[in-house]
Amino acid sequence: MKNQSLRLILLTVCALLSLLATVEAQSSRPRRVTTPPPDTLLGPEPKSSPATDKNAPLLDVKPAKPVGSAPASSDTTHAYQLFQQKQYAAAAQEAKQIAASDPANSEAWKLAGFSEFYLKQYAEAADDLQRALDLQRRAGQEDSHTVDALAESYALAEKFDRALPLLVAVTDKPGAKPDPRFLYFRGLAELKTGKTADAERSFNAAIKANPKDAASLLYLSQIALTRNDLDTAISTLNRATLNDPRLASAWLMLTSAYLRRAASAADEEKAGADYLGAVRSGETLTRLRTDEEAMGLYARALIGAKQYARAAWHWNEPRQMKTQPA
Repeated sequence: MKNQSLRLILLTVCALLSLLATVEAQSSRPRRVTTPPPDTLLGPEPKSSPATDKNAPLLDVKPAKPVGSAPASSDTTHAYQLFQQKQYAAAAQEAKQIAASDPANSEAWKLAGFSEFYLKQYAEAADDLQRALDLQRRAGQEDSHTVDALAESYALAEKFDRALPLLVAVTDKPGAKPDPRFLYFRGLAELKTGKTADAERSFNAAIKANPKDAASLLYLSQIALTRNDLDTAISTLNRATLNDPRLASAWLMLTSAYLRRAASAADEEKAGADYLGAVRSGETLTRLRTDEEAMGLYARALIGAKQYARAAWHWNEPRQMKTQPA
């Protein structure tokens, strides 16, 4: 009996040990985990996209096709490329689209303004460049190129009261040599706003900086004629026509000035010399203009010089074809 009881105990212990070994082996194997279904059909909430770095290198910019006519971003890179390729209309359109969606983008307004300037749309250019400058000043980053282009745009758009403060600032920079072109525009703005004495100084400064500035010489002549300073006017107009022989308005003023001085001369010899001067300038004038005003001045010069046959022919020449008398 004892032997049977002992054998039964041993069998029970072996069975328990075998069961423990099986459980231990099973516990060391990896468990199969079933992924729970998402909470919704759309899955988890998507993460927000990273913010665009506007200062990233150009190589990092990836072109994207915009929907409709809207710009893909606030990046003016492509518009600037169009500008460099002299596609000014396309550059202006794209820059304006960017500015419309991002009104605080000073570069977009600036690029639109420069493009319109080259399209000779000076009033539109001035409006957009003014917006660019306002934004630059607000950010403490005023750009001299924007100021220059805005000043010139206002002058060419004949908004002289708006142009003048900018032109004064541009030409009065301490330590900088003024650009003759901006000195001319300053003189023009001063003249058109009634500041004649200031205009005369600016035109003289422009000529000093660029002795071949025929436009400034022309306006100085006009100022001299206004105060009846015929000697200065004739001298200045001769310089203007020498610098630009095709400046018809200068030849017209010169012929008229010679006639005025000849008519007021007390000395017949001086009057005769001025009439001959009027004949010479009038002859050049009629090569550039054949309207009644030009032909009339030339005829008056010929009559004053007692060249009556030539005067009659030139007066009638536009109306009927004739052979010029020898």
